[in-house]
Amino acid sequence: MSDPTFGIAITRVDSEPRSAVASDLSVIGLVGTAPLANSVTFPLNDPVLIYSDDAAAVQALGASGSLIKQIELINAQLGELQAAAKIVIVRVEEGDDDRATIGNIVGSSSLKSGNHALRLAGTKLGVVPRLIGVPGFTHQRETGVEAVGVNNPGVGFTSVPGVTFSGGGGTGAAGIAVLGTGSDAGKVVGVQVTNPGQGYTSAPTIAFVGGGGTGAEATASIADLANAVCVALPEVLNSILAHAVVSGPHSTAVAYSDWRETLNNFRLIPVETWVKVGANADLVDSVGGVLGIAVRRDHEKKGLPFWSWANQPMYGIVAPNRYIEFSLTDGATEGQQILAENGGVILRGEAGIETAISSGGFMFVGTDNAGDDELWRFYHTTRGRDYIHLMLLKTLRSYLGRFNITGQTIEAIVQTVKSGLRDLQADDAILGYTAGFERNQNSAEQLRQGKFTITFKAEEAPVLRYLGVRSARYRPALDALLDDLLVQLDANV
Repeated sequence: MSDPTFGIAITRVDSEPRSAVASDLSVIGLVGTAPLANSVTFPLNDPVLIYSDDAAAVQALGASGSLIKQIELINAQLGELQAAAKIVIVRVEEGDDDRATIGNIVGSSSLKSGNHALRLAGTKLGVVPRLIGVPGFTHQRETGVEAVGVNNPGVGFTSVPGVTFSGGGGTGAAGIAVLGTGSDAGKVVGVQVTNPGQGYTSAPTIAFVGGGGTGAEATASIADLANAVCVALPEVLNSILAHAVVSGPHSTAVAYSDWRETLNNFRLIPVETWVKVGANADLVDSVGGVLGIAVRRDHEKKGLPFWSWANQPMYGIVAPNRYIEFSLTDGATEGQQILAENGGVILRGEAGIETAISSGGFMFVGTDNAGDDELWRFYHTTRGRDYIHLMLLKTLRSYLGRFNITGQTIEAIVQTVKSGLRDLQADDAILGYTAGFERNQNSAEQLRQGKFTITFKAEEAPVLRYLGVRSARYRPALDALLDDLLVQLDANV
């Protein structure tokens, strides 16, 4: 359009910083079984969004399976003025045993079944679950083939022989023989385990088949394996920027420690204790209770996930599944040992005991994730950083393709980032921040290609989990007493 010869031209200037756009990190995702569910309302391996107070939806889920009691636990944790939690349900087929059900939960990444169905929620439902639970199926462990040692390499192998595993009470183990070179040519120098199998109670016998050689012998060793659901979850969690509460064996501290050693991902939040619910004190996974506390805490903090869930009451339970000894002042108690191994516990309050966590009720205590990086040890820190990243994605995407790279554009984007971080600091979600355009991170060639990089730094507030109090005598008080006495005695003379 050309400007009029005699008239007025109006041009909209669109170079101001954008307001930050927040994401909801409080949507729960539950994966589990509901064999009596209405298959139309809850089809298998398909995400379905419900509100936890929707009686019709809850009734359609049926009265059996691993999911229904978790919704009740979640509802029990909701805070003031909270009507419901948003829950994405993924129902999987219940197998003949736990092993089969776990296989259905692990699912397929290509078919988007089992856990992977959570990845479809954003497209299908318009919400992304970022607090994940797989109740009842994160503690089981199988015993499989850990390694194979070659006792006799044999001779004369012209091709790689097959490897068979037999006996030992288990199934599924598989491996590939490795032939040597040079002076070891024609010999079996190793066996690569490609599938540890499951259910082994003793080491299986190994045989080499074919390959043209003879005499090769090897011995298998077995070990407890990681839980298959916990192994599969990080792939899904990374893809949707979510965290999962995973519960351990809920039996002994030693069993927890053995299970904990199989986890290494900051998106997993380990919890040891299960809970008892209802008039019959039914034993159920505590994951719904912990996730419900998370939703309550986010709600109390205006949807900002920058606060720990520790030292929060858990409602709707009659007891933890077992008593865990705990003291605020004694690090040698079982509860403190589990916490030192990054686990969460549910503790009983004890009236009249000052070193207990509370005077009554049941309290959840847990601050850590299962990652290895101490810089990102606290789950509220990693959830908070997810929040910042998602906020920037939703806020900055409006600049792409609409603007050319100019000084004004770069300044607007930097100010947009600073504005979002400034709001978080005002809410005490972060302690401080910096953001800017750094010359050493950009080049003329990148700018010519339509690319540039800005850098931001932010510091999430650490959770207060240890408070030291120094106790000493105060001699100046005695000097003050003497001075007061002298004044009094002089007054009486």
